[in-house]
Amino acid sequence: MDPWCEIEGKRAHDPIFQNCRQPVDGFCKGRSADAAAARAERCIWVPGPIIVGAGPSGLAVAACLKEKGVGSLVVERSNCIASLWQLKTYDRLSLHLPRQFCELPLMPFPADYPIYPSKQQFVAYLESYAARFRICPTYNRTVVCAEYDEQLLLWRVRTRATVTMGDEVEYLSRWLVVATGENAEVVVPEIDGLEEFKGTVMHTSSYKSGGAFAGKRVLVVGSGNSGMEVCLDLCNHNAKPHIVVRDAVHILPREMLGQSTFGLSMWLLKWLPVHVVDRVLLLIARTMLGDTAQLGLKRPTIGPLELKSLSGKTPVLDVGTFAKIKSGDIKVRPAIKQISGRQVEFMDTRLEEFDVIVLATGYKSNVPFWLKDLELFSEKDGLPRKAFPNGWKGENGLYSVGFTRRGLMGTSVDARRIAHDIEQQWKARGKHPGMLL
Repeated sequence: MDPWCEIEGKRAHDPIFQNCRQPVDGFCKGRSADAAAARAERCIWVPGPIIVGAGPSGLAVAACLKEKGVGSLVVERSNCIASLWQLKTYDRLSLHLPRQFCELPLMPFPADYPIYPSKQQFVAYLESYAARFRICPTYNRTVVCAEYDEQLLLWRVRTRATVTMGDEVEYLSRWLVVATGENAEVVVPEIDGLEEFKGTVMHTSSYKSGGAFAGKRVLVVGSGNSGMEVCLDLCNHNAKPHIVVRDAVHILPREMLGQSTFGLSMWLLKWLPVHVVDRVLLLIARTMLGDTAQLGLKRPTIGPLELKSLSGKTPVLDVGTFAKIKSGDIKVRPAIKQISGRQVEFMDTRLEEFDVIVLATGYKSNVPFWLKDLELFSEKDGLPRKAFPNGWKGENGLYSVGFTRRGLMGTSVDARRIAHDIEQQWKARGKHPGMLL
């Protein structure tokens, strides 16, 4: 018997489940479409936690729970796991940190992977991870509202199909894990005249390769890791890239003294305070790169590690872009004042024409748009109000993962904590019927 049919049958007359809806599609591939359609007007009781998001963070929590014998339901708005990595990243992308700092809990990278795995290798790792822990997300479902029911003491998570219109489903659970991360929605800056630009405008989420831009003048707006790497890719495909650097930015070599800059930082932090480690890193960076300010890349007054801790702003780990800036192949420009036709006016009064504008302006959380909870998450930026390591747990069975601004290492720490916390409650309540395994 279909376990979900069995659960639904047992609860057919339970008032908790009245006026709820049941999904049209199944939880895994191979479900009968006719059988699913027949259950369109009921809700789903989830014995374990509901995890929103099937990116690395959601997979990590689901795996840690599974290892402890606790099943979960992973809801994903796209049609695949790690949709940001698979659908919205450029082809040349690789991990900026060595693989040992990017492993998810309970499963290392394959031994034959390089130090910095490529995008394709990382996606393959995640797919193997999901297969190993038998994580089967419910795809193509967008959460439109998640709210805690004070009377039932349960989370009500209302979803809508992203493919078909009007198909709404409500899930009920004692626990809700928000794993949509910091990069759920693209950020488009407000620039005077941008909408009337006569050339092509795209966000880096749509950029794949510089092959289509050979010979074209391209303006990249944003000087983070993505903006710098897109410029390098454009250079390698014979485009004419320019990069807008509005704010001060820390550029560090990806490797120092024969090891990764990140690994060296972690080692130094075992014995030295952050501000001293920052001085060491900047001294080495200046020796290797020279004075970046002379090329329009002024450094912040705060060191790279301290700045990351305070604001979440990540330093640029250079993979070859800086050499292209020094050679003049990539031009640095200040902030944009306005755009008219194909002409861009910069704050230094310079006027230049471009064929393409690429917005490397990042992403933001979308949690405030669907989660009805203002205690754990800030309504302003959609991030946990408490900084790492204290932002993973809220009230009434609400958790967050993937919002630490500390990459996959922070994700792994929070995933283990969440799984342990839910496991304790699970054991205290006794065995739940219909447990997902």
